[in-house]
Amino acid sequence: MTCLLVVAIMLYAPEKLVAQDSMFVQEAFIKWQNAAAYTLETARLMPEDQFGFKPVPEEMSFGEQLAHIGKNMVWLAGGHLTGKTFEHPLTAKEHRTPAEEIELLEASLTYAEEAIQQTSPDSLAVKGDFFAGPKSKRQIIMLMHDHMTHHRGQIIVYLRLQNIKPPKYRGW
Repeated sequence: MTCLLVVAIMLYAPEKLVAQDSMFVQEAFIKWQNAAAYTLETARLMPEDQFGFKPVPEEMSFGEQLAHIGKNMVWLAGGHLTGKTFEHPLTAKEHRTPAEEIELLEASLTYAEEAIQQTSPDSLAVKGDFFAGPKSKRQIIMLMHDHMTHHRGQIIVYLRLQNIKPPKYRGW
Protein backbone atom coordinates (compact mmCIF):
# COMPACT_ATOMS: atom_id res chain seq x y z
CA MET A 1 0.00 0.00 0.00
CA THR A 2 2.82 2.41 0.88
CA CYS A 3 4.55 1.73 -2.45
CA LEU A 4 1.33 2.45 -4.31
CA LEU A 5 0.98 5.78 -2.47
CA VAL A 6 4.58 6.75 -3.26
CA VAL A 7 4.08 5.93 -6.95
CA ALA A 8 0.84 7.95 -7.02
CA ILE A 9 2.57 10.95 -5.46
CA MET A 10 5.49 10.69 -7.88
CA LEU A 11 3.12 10.66 -10.83
CA TYR A 12 0.99 13.55 -9.56
CA ALA A 13 3.71 15.86 -8.20
CA PRO A 14 5.35 16.84 -11.53
CA GLU A 15 1.99 17.92 -12.99
CA LYS A 16 1.28 19.99 -9.90
CA LEU A 17 4.70 21.67 -10.09
CA VAL A 18 4.30 22.51 -13.78
CA ALA A 19 0.90 24.06 -13.03
CA GLN A 20 2.42 26.10 -10.20
CA ASP A 21 5.31 27.26 -12.40
CA SER A 22 2.91 28.24 -15.16
CA MET A 23 0.86 30.21 -12.64
CA PHE A 24 4.03 31.90 -11.34
CA VAL A 25 4.93 33.18 -14.82
CA GLN A 26 1.39 34.45 -15.41
CA GLU A 27 1.23 36.17 -12.02
CA ALA A 28 4.75 37.64 -12.36
CA PHE A 29 3.81 39.02 -15.79
CA ILE A 30 0.67 40.74 -14.47
CA LYS A 31 2.55 42.07 -11.46
CA TRP A 32 5.30 43.35 -13.75
CA GLN A 33 2.83 45.23 -15.94
CA ASN A 34 1.34 46.96 -12.90
CA ALA A 35 4.72 47.73 -11.32
CA ALA A 36 6.12 49.10 -14.58
CA ALA A 37 3.08 51.33 -15.11
CA TYR A 38 3.38 52.60 -11.53
CA THR A 39 7.09 53.29 -11.98
CA LEU A 40 6.52 55.21 -15.21
CA GLU A 41 3.66 57.20 -13.68
CA THR A 42 5.96 58.12 -10.80
CA ALA A 43 8.83 59.05 -13.14
CA ARG A 44 6.65 61.34 -15.23
CA LEU A 45 5.72 63.51 -12.24
CA MET A 46 9.13 65.09 -11.78
CA PRO A 47 9.47 68.39 -13.70
CA GLU A 48 12.18 68.20 -16.36
CA ASP A 49 14.23 70.91 -14.67
CA GLN A 50 14.47 68.73 -11.54
CA PHE A 51 15.87 65.56 -13.17
CA GLY A 52 19.30 66.48 -11.81
CA PHE A 53 17.98 66.68 -8.24
CA LYS A 54 19.87 64.69 -5.59
CA PRO A 55 18.85 64.70 -1.94
CA VAL A 56 22.53 64.34 -0.94
CA PRO A 57 25.70 64.35 -3.06
CA GLU A 58 26.33 60.60 -2.60
CA GLU A 59 23.01 59.62 -4.18
CA MET A 60 22.14 59.28 -7.84
CA SER A 61 20.09 62.10 -9.32
CA PHE A 62 16.44 61.52 -10.19
CA GLY A 63 17.37 61.01 -13.85
CA GLU A 64 20.25 58.70 -12.92
CA GLN A 65 17.85 56.60 -10.84
CA LEU A 66 15.62 56.15 -13.90
CA ALA A 67 18.61 55.23 -16.08
CA HIS A 68 19.78 52.76 -13.45
CA ILE A 69 16.38 51.06 -13.28
CA GLY A 70 16.31 50.68 -17.06
CA LYS A 71 19.88 49.42 -17.41
CA ASN A 72 19.41 46.93 -14.62
CA MET A 73 16.19 45.52 -16.07
CA VAL A 74 17.83 45.10 -19.47
CA TRP A 75 20.85 43.39 -17.90
CA LEU A 76 18.74 41.00 -15.83
CA ALA A 77 16.14 40.25 -18.51
CA GLY A 78 18.55 39.87 -21.40
CA GLY A 79 21.51 38.45 -19.58
CA HIS A 80 19.66 36.04 -17.33
CA LEU A 81 16.26 35.27 -18.86
CA THR A 82 16.37 35.45 -22.66
CA GLY A 83 19.94 35.97 -23.79
CA LYS A 84 18.59 38.52 -26.29
CA THR A 85 20.21 41.88 -26.89
CA PHE A 86 18.31 45.07 -26.10
CA GLU A 87 18.42 47.55 -28.94
CA HIS A 88 17.24 51.13 -28.71
CA PRO A 89 18.75 54.21 -30.36
CA LEU A 90 18.90 56.12 -27.08
CA THR A 91 21.20 53.62 -25.34
CA ALA A 92 24.21 55.01 -27.20
CA LYS A 93 23.38 58.61 -26.37
CA GLU A 94 25.53 59.81 -23.47
CA HIS A 95 23.43 62.80 -22.38
CA ARG A 96 19.69 62.28 -22.64
CA THR A 97 16.90 64.76 -22.06
CA PRO A 98 14.35 63.91 -19.36
CA ALA A 99 11.84 62.94 -22.05
CA GLU A 100 14.42 60.64 -23.65
CA GLU A 101 15.27 59.13 -20.27
CA ILE A 102 11.61 58.25 -19.71
CA GLU A 103 11.30 56.92 -23.28
CA LEU A 104 14.31 54.66 -22.72
CA LEU A 105 13.01 53.54 -19.31
CA GLU A 106 9.66 52.65 -20.86
CA ALA A 107 11.38 50.66 -23.63
CA SER A 108 13.55 48.89 -21.04
CA LEU A 109 10.57 47.94 -18.90
CA THR A 110 8.70 46.67 -21.97
CA TYR A 111 11.75 44.60 -22.91
CA ALA A 112 11.82 43.13 -19.40
CA GLU A 113 8.08 42.48 -19.52
CA GLU A 114 8.48 40.53 -22.76
CA ALA A 115 11.33 38.54 -21.23
CA ILE A 116 9.14 37.55 -18.28
CA GLN A 117 6.28 36.63 -20.58
CA GLN A 118 8.57 34.51 -22.76
CA THR A 119 10.08 32.62 -19.83
CA SER A 120 8.81 29.08 -20.06
CA PRO A 121 7.52 27.59 -16.81
CA ASP A 122 9.78 24.57 -17.18
CA SER A 123 12.87 26.83 -17.26
CA LEU A 124 12.17 28.64 -13.97
CA ALA A 125 14.41 26.34 -11.96
CA VAL A 126 17.31 26.62 -14.44
CA LYS A 127 20.22 28.31 -12.71
CA GLY A 128 22.71 30.60 -14.35
CA ASP A 129 25.88 32.33 -13.27
CA PHE A 130 25.33 35.47 -11.24
CA PHE A 131 27.80 37.62 -9.32
CA ALA A 132 26.08 36.65 -6.05
CA GLY A 133 26.19 32.95 -6.88
CA PRO A 134 24.04 30.78 -9.15
CA LYS A 135 20.44 32.04 -9.45
CA SER A 136 17.39 30.45 -11.03
CA LYS A 137 15.26 32.30 -13.55
CA ARG A 138 12.54 32.44 -10.90
CA GLN A 139 14.98 34.23 -8.58
CA ILE A 140 15.97 36.65 -11.37
CA ILE A 141 12.32 37.58 -11.96
CA MET A 142 11.84 38.21 -8.25
CA LEU A 143 15.07 40.24 -8.17
CA MET A 144 13.84 42.35 -11.09
CA HIS A 145 10.70 43.22 -9.15
CA ASP A 146 12.61 43.90 -5.96
CA HIS A 147 15.22 46.09 -7.60
CA MET A 148 12.66 48.19 -9.43
CA THR A 149 10.64 48.58 -6.23
CA HIS A 150 13.74 49.68 -4.34
CA HIS A 151 14.61 52.44 -6.81
CA ARG A 152 11.00 53.47 -7.31
CA GLY A 153 10.86 53.99 -3.55
CA GLN A 154 13.86 56.28 -3.84
CA ILE A 155 12.32 58.38 -6.62
CA ILE A 156 9.11 58.66 -4.58
CA VAL A 157 11.18 60.21 -1.78
CA TYR A 158 12.79 62.54 -4.33
CA LEU A 159 9.31 63.66 -5.42
CA ARG A 160 8.26 64.24 -1.80
CA LEU A 161 11.39 66.34 -1.21
CA GLN A 162 10.25 68.50 -4.13
CA ASN A 163 6.75 68.78 -2.62
CA ILE A 164 5.27 66.63 -5.37
CA LYS A 165 2.63 64.14 -4.36
CA PRO A 166 3.45 60.69 -5.78
CA PRO A 167 0.78 58.55 -7.38
CA LYS A 168 -1.36 56.39 -5.15
CA TYR A 169 0.32 53.08 -4.36
CA ARG A 170 -0.89 50.01 -6.14
CA GLY A 171 0.92 46.78 -5.45
CA TRP A 172 -1.31 44.26 -7.12
